[in-house]
Amino acid sequence: MGVTLARGVIRGKTIELKEDLGMAEGQEVEVRVEAVPPTRPWGDGILRSAGAMADDPDFDGIMEEIHRARKLERRPQMEEG
Repeated sequence: MGVTLARGVIRGKTIELKEDLGMAEGQEVEVRVEAVPPTRPWGDGILRSAGAMADDPDFDGIMEEIHRARKLERRPQMEEG
């Protein structure tokens, strides 16, 4: 039989494969596990986006508008009668 390369995720003592290997249920296999390094370091995305809008002259106005909109009363008011 040939070698099949598959990726998966460790969950406790189980390795959850990302795809079906097409092997019969109960087939005995031999497993070699090699850690796959992350494509980017954890937290890299937020660090790359920090300050992205710093040079936008409209940013402060937009954020103020969002802040005001969040403070508005959204519940329907009951009519007195």
